[in-house]
Amino acid sequence: RPLDGTVPVISALPVGAVFLLVGILGFIPGFTSNTEHLGMAGHHSGSMLLGTFQVSVLHNIVHLLFGIAGLTLWRSAVAAKRFLVIGGVIYLVLGFYGVFIDQASAANFVPVNSADNVLHFALGVGMAALGLILGRSAAPARRPSPAPRARPRSRAARPRRTRVSPTPASPSTRRQPAPKSA
Repeated sequence: RPLDGTVPVISALPVGAVFLLVGILGFIPGFTSNTEHLGMAGHHSGSMLLGTFQVSVLHNIVHLLFGIAGLTLWRSAVAAKRFLVIGGVIYLVLGFYGVFIDQASAANFVPVNSADNVLHFALGVGMAALGLILGRSAAPARRPSPAPRARPRSRAARPRRTRVSPTPASPSTRRQPAPKSA
């Protein structure tokens, strides 16, 4: 059901566009400070998107991939709902990950900081809510089950045919027996 106006369809396009924009801005000086210190991955990346969110090449690529997914899947209500719900769960997991790891350790490979964690929780809750709560009408349509075929009845179950006796013929239409030859 393309472009059916459901909330996931309407929501997935701008969500995807924002992710794509954030992924691009993560590489642009002015939007991202210290781009000369933009690391491939890890907590040593000194670049900060909008002066607040720690980013790396890996972090920006994740945003770009989410953006491409949102821009690709928004036309179908079911695909848009899946994008929002699965993306929301991923961002919730990333938020919890950021809270429980030591941000100065090698485990912080994305990298994330406290501002990222808050944003990841907000994104996770927002995306999952759009997909689950507001996207109830985007459930895949079930095919109606085929009508049962009529099975031939067994001989015992078939109604018996009654023989209709012929009406007596009038004398003029009655067949005369052929004469016997001598």
